[in-house]
Amino acid sequence: MTMFRMGEAAELLGVSVDTVRRWVDAGRLAASRDGQGHRVIEGIALAGGAGAGAAAASTRAEGAAARNRLRGIVTAVVKDAVMAQVDIQAGPFRLVSLMSREAVDDLGLEVGSVAVAVIKSTTVVVEKPSTTAAVRGRTSA
Repeated sequence: MTMFRMGEAAELLGVSVDTVRRWVDAGRLAASRDGQGHRVIEGIALAGGAGAGAAAASTRAEGAAARNRLRGIVTAVVKDAVMAQVDIQAGPFRLVSLMSREAVDDLGLEVGSVAVAVIKSTTVVVEKPSTTAAVRGRTSA
């Protein structure tokens, strides 16, 4: 299971670390302690709170020009025999990409994993943060 430290969770949700701490303290996000005593959040729990958290966190969204790279958390993956739909919450932005099922499987995209959406016009390229190889998909807005 993918685990995120508080700072990583805050970056993915587009909020401050203090906001994530308040959400954990209030029971809005479930957290546990790692071997060093740091609070960590499971990827699935973070994905579950991503949409609601982003909506409540900020009403200001900075403009997104072409060729942006938005790092976020995968909140949903729907696959059929050939195609797949991947939903990514990147701060206050919800991105939906349609791509081949093979691409989703090759990238290992699943709810709670981190992905980078690379935006150029109406095309979103989704890649793993540690790789440079990308698989192209069409956006659905």
